[in-house]
Parts: sequence; structure tokens; C-alpha cells
Amino acid sequence: MGNSDQIPTFSAPRDDDLFLGSSFGLHSYGDLKQFERFFLQFLFDFDHNFEKPVGFLAPSSDTLIFSIAACWNLGIPFVSFDMKATSNELHRQFKQVDPGLVFTTQELQSNIDHSNTIDIKQIDLMRSLEIDVALGFEAKNYTPATEPDEVFGYFFTSGTTTGTPKIVPLKRRQMLFAAKASAQNFKPRKNHFWLLCLPLNHIGGISIILRSLLYGSAIFRMKSFHSKMITTFLTENKLFQAASLVPTMLKRLLERSGFFVHQNFKAILLGGGPIDTDLIKECRNKGIPLVPSYGMTETCAQIVANPILKPSGTYGPLKSVGTIFEPNKIQIRDENKEAVSINTTGEIWIKGPQVFDGYLNLGSNDFFDEEGWFRTGDFGYFNANNQLFIDTRRSDRIVTGGENVSPFEVESKLNELTDIIEAAVFGITDKEWGQKVVAAIVTKNGEPINLSSIKENLKQKLAEYKIPKEIIQVEKLPKTRTDKIIRGKLPELFSDQTK
Repeated sequence: MGNSDQIPTFSAPRDDDLFLGSSFGLHSYGDLKQFERFFLQFLFDFDHNFEKPVGFLAPSSDTLIFSIAACWNLGIPFVSFDMKATSNELHRQFKQVDPGLVFTTQELQSNIDHSNTIDIKQIDLMRSLEIDVALGFEAKNYTPATEPDEVFGYFFTSGTTTGTPKIVPLKRRQMLFAAKASAQNFKPRKNHFWLLCLPLNHIGGISIILRSLLYGSAIFRMKSFHSKMITTFLTENKLFQAASLVPTMLKRLLERSGFFVHQNFKAILLGGGPIDTDLIKECRNKGIPLVPSYGMTETCAQIVANPILKPSGTYGPLKSVGTIFEPNKIQIRDENKEAVSINTTGEIWIKGPQVFDGYLNLGSNDFFDEEGWFRTGDFGYFNANNQLFIDTRRSDRIVTGGENVSPFEVESKLNELTDIIEAAVFGITDKEWGQKVVAAIVTKNGEPINLSSIKENLKQKLAEYKIPKEIIQVEKLPKTRTDKIIRGKLPELFSDQTK
């Protein structure tokens, strides 16, 4: 890693600087300091084992954001669970991560089997700020675990390919390097907002909280995505300088005729799935500064991104996700783990201080080489300017008759057809082809599909081997809370229809 003096540092905000805004009001960094005292004493009063993470299973709230921020500042590792997870999934995850205390809601308590569950209302933000806490002996002598190689949180991967999330322990150094790299591109000014409407059980949403803490800037929390309200914020309110969105959210905003951004707005960070170049073109035409990026839980969110260029806020080429954040490194390799030349697709390997050290309870041999390079499982290529282009993510790639097919390329062509709202393309094991290309589609108003018409249309746009051999019609596609298609579940749609 190098000397500890290479670890990025950030200056502390002032107590009267703005930390959090929501429909419930505004709070300062001074409020956060007071909450931290209350939170720390609360953990000691409930005899929390500080060798275990604090767990959260609760909807988005100001209290939850304050709690996550307090955990970071106090050096207390945490884990945030998905409220939509089943009882069985939560039981398995609790067993794997072993949280000490779990803050949840009364409604969700019946869903979980854990000896130390606490109603999150007991650390209610407004109540905590009214109490003048006298720290006990243990709390006074508490030493925060804030060394760079301390784990700050445990995160579940989206499980989009296998359906089973892996657990990623993220270390403080990863967040520090990620925040520094991102800040070189942009960061909101103090007392200005970064819009947060992403779920708070993924690194995408949580990294907004932690980066804002490090920058000393403010967050504006929305419980869920609301296109009309966000349009008003970004077009009229000069305090909003950044927003993190997934492509579906951006698409919904662009469908609103009055959507644009005010002059002081700095960037929409776009991640969470393949990006449609039509979206990027539309943003360019409207002068909306957009930062398409590439990253994952294992890299503490984005590790590759495009720069923000003025005045239009766009860049070229449109399909590139940008360049790697230094001092991290990236290689494109073939199946023999040899580096390939420019404009040649291969597997993406990454290494550096922003990359995690390994999954919880899993060996590292399958994921890292002997020099510490992480095998992402994603495929892409570089151009002559070292800009990265993503072909397929992880095991999404389909190999049919010895030919590689990117499901996203086929999906984009299907989505161009007027009657199709959404398409997902995947591979099914086939004796003749190895895999055959299959598409699941959702149509407008459930209108029945015309298979021959769709295939005929695709012949003008795709090579023969890329055209789906089977097309099934479904009411909806399986998705995560961040609107990513759960590709591991797509074959189930096909087997259900062919039973």
C-alpha cells in the first residue's frame, strides 16, 4: 500500500455548517456531534460488543443517516440490511455478518430472529438532540477505530448474476481514496446539497453520506425517487449541486418537458447499470452535466469516471465510462491472463488502494491473482486515450456457437421497437449452440408480441447469431431495489413459460 502519509486527509467541517436537509428540516454538523455522544452512550448502555458491527434494518430516515454518519466518525463498523429481503435471507445474512445490535422498526422485528433488536425510534434524531448526554466512564474512554485498514462497513453485492449476494468488508482507506479521487472531478461546496434518493443498504447511497462527511458538504435526503420534486430542486434551487441517479431515474426526469438544471449545478453521477447513449445525447443537448462511471461494491463505488467538461458538461466518446482514478490501476486481459492491445475486448482486472481485500468467509484465490489484481468478471476495452468501454458486466456475456454476445447490445435494439417497454436478454444452455440467446420482453399495455416481426426487424440491426432464438413475453422483469435487472433470475422466467 505504501506509507500511511499517502492516505488522503480531509479538514473537519465547522459546527454551524449544514449537514442534512429533508422534508423534516435542516441539521448542522454541530447536531451530528451531539447525536454522536447520544449514540455512543446508547451503545454502551445496551452493552454493545464493539468487536461486532451495528446493524440497521429500517427505511430511509434522517435518524438512519445520522446513525450511519455517527458510525463512520466514531469508527464503529456497521451493516445495513435490505428491508425487502425475506426472513430466510435475513437469517442467513445475520449469521454471516453477526451484528451486535440491530436497529429496526416494530413492523420488521417480527421478520427477524436476532436476540438484540432495538426499535430505531429509541435513537430518534429529534429526541436525541433534546437530551444533554453525560458520557459515562466507558464512553469517555472510548477510542475510535479509525485507522485506514479498519473495516467501516459490510456490504452485500447486488447478486444480479447469481441471485446470491457476496459480503464485501470495506475499509476506511477505500472510502478515503474514493472520496479524494471523486473530489478531483467535482465536489459540492459547503452548505450545498448532494441529492440522495438511492437506497441506504448499498454502497451507492451510503457513499454519498460518507463522502459528504469528508467534504464537509450537505446531503438532501429523499425517501424515494420523486421526479416532479427532483425537477423542481435541480432547476430552481441553487443549493443543489449534485445528484446520484441510476439510468432509469434519469430517463424519467428527461421525460419531463420542464427538466433542466440551474447554472450552478455541477453533476449528475450516473451508475448502476448499462448506460444508453441516447440518454447521454439528450443530456448533452440540454446542457446537463453528466458523469457516467464504472464501479462496484468491491471498489467502494466508482473507480472509473468521465471528467466534467464545461460548458456543455459532456465529453467524447459517448460510450466511454472514462479513465481509472489514480493511483488505482486497470488492465484488460485475455483468457490466459495476458494483457491485450487497445481496442481489444478482454476481462477487466483492477488493483489499488480503492479495491477491497477479499469477500467475507470466501477464499481469495478465485478472485485475485498472485500479484493482488482483482478479477472483476466484467469485459471491456481501452481506446488509445486509455478510456474504458464496458462490453458486458460479470457473467452476463453469452457465448453461442463460439461467438460472444453482449446482452446489452441486443437489449438496446429491442428497446428501440415501438411496442416494447423493456427487454432483458440472457443465455440458456443449449446442446447445439452451447448457449442460445433468449429475450424476455415487457410490452405496452401487455399487447401480444409478433415474433416474426420482431426477428425481421432485428435482422437489419444485428448479426444473425445475436438475434434471440426464443422471445418470451412477461408482465415485469426481476429487479433489485436499485432497479438493476437480476440476471440470475431471468432463466426462471424461461423455464416457467416452457413447463
